[in-house]
Amino acid sequence: MIASILPTYSRAPLTFVSGEGSWLTEADGRRFLDLGAGIAVNALGHAHPALVEALSGQANALWHVSNLYNIPAQQQLADALVDKTFADTVFFTNSGTEACELAIKMARKYWYDKEQPARTEIITFSGSFHGRSSAGIAAAGSEKMTKGFGPLLPGFTHLEFGDHDALQAAVSDTTAAIMVEPVQGEGGIRPLPDACLKGLRDLCDQHGILMILDEVQCGMGRTGKLFAHEWAGITPDIMMVAKGIGGGFPLGAVLATENAASGMTTGTHGSTYGGNPLACAVGAKVMEIVSDDAFLAEVNRKAGLMRQKLEGVVAAHSDVFEAVRGSGLMLGLKCKAANTDVVNAGFAEGVLTVPAADNVVRLLPALNIPDEDIGLAAQRLDAAASHVMGANA
Repeated sequence: MIASILPTYSRAPLTFVSGEGSWLTEADGRRFLDLGAGIAVNALGHAHPALVEALSGQANALWHVSNLYNIPAQQQLADALVDKTFADTVFFTNSGTEACELAIKMARKYWYDKEQPARTEIITFSGSFHGRSSAGIAAAGSEKMTKGFGPLLPGFTHLEFGDHDALQAAVSDTTAAIMVEPVQGEGGIRPLPDACLKGLRDLCDQHGILMILDEVQCGMGRTGKLFAHEWAGITPDIMMVAKGIGGGFPLGAVLATENAASGMTTGTHGSTYGGNPLACAVGAKVMEIVSDDAFLAEVNRKAGLMRQKLEGVVAAHSDVFEAVRGSGLMLGLKCKAANTDVVNAGFAEGVLTVPAADNVVRLLPALNIPDEDIGLAAQRLDAAASHVMGANA
C-alpha cells in the first residue's frame, strides 16, 4: 500500500520539531548541528529573530492579494536586488525550478522577438542541476534525471563540464543561450574557475548570445560575495535565484537586464503565489542582512576557518576523505568511502550533512554559523569519519 506522502524520497529516520541558529532538535530531544541548512536554504539559520519578526509582522497585516495588484514588499525586494546587482528587472517565483522555467522562456522569447525564431538551443553542462520540471530535467540531461520521463523538451545541447573545444564547436546560428552554475551543487560542489566563467562571457559576447547563470544554490552570499559570478568580475544577462533568498520561506526570482527581458511583456508569464507579501517581507530582510559588506566579510572569514578545520579532518582520515573543495561556505568533502556512509555516520554523531554527486558530502551551513559551531562541526565530522573507518575495517 502506498504511503500517504508520495515515496519519492529516501528519508532519514529523523523528525525535527524545532530549530535555533545552526541547531535542530529531534522529537526525542536530541540536538543536531545542521551543516545542510535545508540544502543552502536557511541562510541565516533557524528561527532568526529578524526573519521571525518580518514574517510575523506581515502575517498580521496581509497574506495574499495576487499579482493583479501592487505588493509593497515585492517592490522593496525588487528594488534592493536591482540596486545591488547587474539586473534591471526581477520576476518573483516560489522556487528555483520555477525560476528555471522563466529563464528558458525569457531567452527563447528574446530571440523570437528579434525575428530569429530558430535560435532556441540552450547549451548546458554535465553535472548540472536546474530543478525537476520538464524543462529543468531536459536542461540537465542526465539519465538519472530524465529516465522514464520522455519525451523530453527539445532544444538543449549537453556538453561535458570543462570541455572547451566542444563548447566552441557547439555554438551555432541556432544557439540562444549558455546556461551554467558558477558552482555546481548537486553535481558535487564543482566551482567553475573564474577564467572559464570569463571565457563563457566572452564567448556569449562574441556570438551575441545570452548568458544564463543558475545561482539558486551558490547565490545569496553563499560563496562570500552576494552572488558567485562577482568573483570573476562578469555579469550575466539572466540569473536564477532561490533557496537562500527566502531564508527558509519559499521564494525564488529571475533577475535580468532590460535587453534580455525585452520579450517578456504583459501576459507572457505569471504566478499566483510568486512574490506574495509573506515571502517578500522575509526576502527583503534577508537581502538587507546578507548584502551588507561587513556580513559578507564575516562569511569569508568563517569560510577560511571552516576550510582550515576540514583540511585537518581530511588529513587525519585519508582512508575516508580525498580532498576539500568548494567556495565560501559552499564546501564539499570528496570521499574515498561511500559518501552516504559518511552522512549516515554523522547522524550518530549529531551532525547533518548532504550527499551530492561525484561521491561528495556537501557542507552548506548557515552563513552566520558561530566560530564555536565550526569547531564542533570539525570534531563531529572527525568522529563520523572514525565511525566509517571502524565499520569498514
